[in-house]
Amino acid sequence: MLLRLALVLRVTTRLDSFSFYLIMPANARLILASASPRRRELLAELGVDFDVVVAQVTEHEDPQLDPRVMVARNSALKADWVAARHPDLWVLGADTTVFIDGHALNKPTDLDEARAMLRRLSGSTHTVFTGVALRHATSGIGEDLGVATEVRFRVYNDAVIETYLSRVHVLDKAGAYAIQESGELLVAQRSGSLSNVVGLPQEEVRELLTRHGVLR
Repeated sequence: MLLRLALVLRVTTRLDSFSFYLIMPANARLILASASPRRRELLAELGVDFDVVVAQVTEHEDPQLDPRVMVARNSALKADWVAARHPDLWVLGADTTVFIDGHALNKPTDLDEARAMLRRLSGSTHTVFTGVALRHATSGIGEDLGVATEVRFRVYNDAVIETYLSRVHVLDKAGAYAIQESGELLVAQRSGSLSNVVGLPQEEVRELLTRHGVLR
């Protein structure tokens, strides 16, 4: 079967500098390197066919680490692990965290930690960072991006926290909340991508996949 390849010119900020890379066929298969059901739903909404392979890696979760660096490392770690085992396929990795007052709030280990996180977020503005990594090992293609969204929470008491915890399973969620699940109890305002807060910035991912010919 003849594969149609497109040659793309990428121009950098220097006018005398440029690079070329190959875009794979539009029907090339994609793997999502994530166990998150939310990311599966968001990616499916883009209209792309994909498989799911969960990367067997230990993620960086140092709360003192710059969150942009942390999510970039984790998304690349997941994508690279899967791409090494499926070198002829496109692989998409992603990682999301909540950042407030110089600290990352990753997934809580138990409900007590979840309560502490939600108390810390009350009445404050935090930033949700997501790192995204796209890989095609055989072609040597790799691209990474990061997206940030600001979210301001209402001032609420422990009774609201308990109501929220009774409605939402939070132990698999950075910052101990999901904006799409009873978010009206907590969220006062958002500035930026909603899908980024859920776990995958759809607009940026659509552009990324389209640029590389994975999505048409």
